[in-house]
Amino acid sequence: MRHPVTPRELRLDAILAAVMFVAAIVSGALSSISQFYGDETADLVWTIPLAVFTTLPLALRRRFPVTVAVVICAAYFVGVELRVPEAFVSNVAMFIAIHTIGAWLDDRRRAFRARTIIVVAMFLWMLVSTFRSVTTAAEDSPELTAGAFSPMLAYLLIQWLINVAYFGGAWFLGDHAYRAALDRQALRDLTARLEEEREISAAQAVALDRIRIARELHDVVGHHVSVMGVQAGAARTVLATDPRAAEQMLRGVEDAARAAIDELHQLLGTLRPHEDEGETPASALRLEGLAELARAMTAAGTPTAFDVVGEPRPVPDLVHVNLYRIAQEALTNARRHGGPDVTAEIRLRYEPDAVELEVTNTGWVRAGARPGIGQLGMRERATAVGGTLELGPRHTLGSTERTGYLVRVRVPIVGGAA
Repeated sequence: MRHPVTPRELRLDAILAAVMFVAAIVSGALSSISQFYGDETADLVWTIPLAVFTTLPLALRRRFPVTVAVVICAAYFVGVELRVPEAFVSNVAMFIAIHTIGAWLDDRRRAFRARTIIVVAMFLWMLVSTFRSVTTAAEDSPELTAGAFSPMLAYLLIQWLINVAYFGGAWFLGDHAYRAALDRQALRDLTARLEEEREISAAQAVALDRIRIARELHDVVGHHVSVMGVQAGAARTVLATDPRAAEQMLRGVEDAARAAIDELHQLLGTLRPHEDEGETPASALRLEGLAELARAMTAAGTPTAFDVVGEPRPVPDLVHVNLYRIAQEALTNARRHGGPDVTAEIRLRYEPDAVELEVTNTGWVRAGARPGIGQLGMRERATAVGGTLELGPRHTLGSTERTGYLVRVRVPIVGGAA
């Protein structure tokens, strides 16, 4: 089923009807001057009502295709019979009306019947007109009808061939336009469904990643923290009566803390692993490695500058890993989507209470592009370390035009140490 008629399409039809009306008036005036029907040509004033009924209904052709076609064809028939001097623009209007039935009527059986009735009626009228032309020519000019293949017969055959092509073309092109519209609608629906499924898949991937991280954190850290809590409580209980036992329990707390830290480092090596061969383990990723990442991107064909602002300071390991991965994803997106001449810049800024990473590029920006899994992953990583993420087209100072893409993440650092 075709989409409903839009206001824009109605405006275009109204413009078409107005233009056709003006063209019909001009055509009528010229035909009247040239005496299109000879001595039988009607007065020019009759061109106005003919133009009204053959062109202005086109403004409603998509809403009422059958009614409009019937009105235009009937007006054309009356105009020819009365020898109104306008037969060119009305011919075009009739073609458009018949084409619209096939292109816009969703009831295909009704469309077939309506066009069949119109075409049959027109050809019956042509039969009558042919008979009148032959008999009139035989009486007035016998030489035109003399012979097996007379000039009159050749002229009538040309008229029939033209009309067959005329009505056949309107019929065929209307059906073709309807099928093409259905194909476009099906493609739009499929694209919308695929987009919805992609968004659902991205959301599911993020949700599953959260579940995996939460499960691994519970398995790795939860046990040791529970042991530490039990031993610390027991040490507090016996501290006054048995200092030696309390000391041993506190050593157990220390051992459990070290084991938790070691296993947490191993866990950091599995968070969001990249499947590329030769990828650096996550636990070894540090902010100091951003300089090497910039050099690697430059060697790969994307010139990348690296700059550090402020005095470097200790940050938690998870911040090291997630900021490195965010920079890596931002540079990968720049290389993939920014175009052949894209350049990038990494700026790492240390502040008294936060660390800020900014990755910019000079590449193209796709208008209306939706966030992909990579952007969702960057946002998830920023949230995981308590940071805020800003991404989108960037603007140069004093300019309102987009000049690339910006990814900025700011992570507060409490206490100033890892």
